[in-house]
Amino acid sequence: MKFTVESIELQKALTKISGVVPSKSTLPILENILFSLSKNALRLVATDLEISMSATIDVKGSEDGSVAVPAKRVMDTLRALPDTQLIFHADGSTNKIKMITDNGEYNLVGENSQDYPAVPEFKGENEIVLDGILLGSLINKTIFSVSTDELRPAMTGVYFQFKNNELRTVATDGHRLVRVTYTGLKQAREHKDIIVPAKALILVSKSLESDSNTISVNTTHIKFSFKNFTLTSRLIEENYPNYESVIPLDNEKKLKVNRNTLLASVRRVSLYSSSTTHQIRFSLKKNELRIAAEDVDFGGEAKEKIACTYDVDEMEIGYNAGYLIDILSHIDTDEVVFSFSSPVRASIVTPATEKENEDVLMLVMPMRLNV
Repeated sequence: MKFTVESIELQKALTKISGVVPSKSTLPILENILFSLSKNALRLVATDLEISMSATIDVKGSEDGSVAVPAKRVMDTLRALPDTQLIFHADGSTNKIKMITDNGEYNLVGENSQDYPAVPEFKGENEIVLDGILLGSLINKTIFSVSTDELRPAMTGVYFQFKNNELRTVATDGHRLVRVTYTGLKQAREHKDIIVPAKALILVSKSLESDSNTISVNTTHIKFSFKNFTLTSRLIEENYPNYESVIPLDNEKKLKVNRNTLLASVRRVSLYSSSTTHQIRFSLKKNELRIAAEDVDFGGEAKEKIACTYDVDEMEIGYNAGYLIDILSHIDTDEVVFSFSSPVRASIVTPATEKENEDVLMLVMPMRLNV
């Protein structure tokens, strides 16, 4: 195969799909990216057998063919090159690859394209079109709460619930939970619940186009289609926990506070928290929030107070600072509202004002305070 391309264009496409490539695999062929040329269209494919991603770019083709190219070597080379015209040539019989620029020549050995795993044929039973900004927001507001515990596979992905004109995304790791509900779908959907792996969604968020993006789903896979990219991922075929049962309905105590002020304060005070527990303490009085942390092992301590709106019983409650920082960082309004019932029950954090067609609920479990 032989084609000519601008190095920066090839690098951009490879950068988007190379996140799929495993750094080390028991199947070495997976550490390659499949290059397939048909006339002036170059198709690039990467897979780890669970997730497959492809990109198509325009090139000046002169000899059709295909070869599996070592991902790390070709990416490192392209990153080191200036923006220049690149001639790519692969010998189909030996799989030897030559990349030629005005100032240099780079030789490497690929693998036979016939040995590269076939990307599963995908036939979607359900299809939905979403604006890229919206899909990116749904992913960004939930992905940070996904569990990394492989013993609870259902919680290592984001739960998507489609019903009528509503799409709900949910993520939890047992310590915090996020539920985002969007009610502006243009077409009515039948009820369908799926769990999408976190890795697939991270890759999707990096490849989104600002205009329409298509999601197709069947019983085992989900496919995201963008302008020049597609990503197909196996779904997590487990039952998602009954997350509704942990969302309290009687949190009557309300605290309203400026999000940026609180986030900055928690970040500063948490520098003095225990490196083991990361615990900070909220002390609530009328229209005043005191935030404190103490590191007993090393003798550090910090306290701050900020203004807020709070006019019910005085209360003290402890949190893991890291969880609180994550939650506050993923709410995009000036003010947030905390809803409490007691120091040992889950707290709910919501934006003070909701966007049209969007409902965001974030939940964080408190930590038991040392008296």
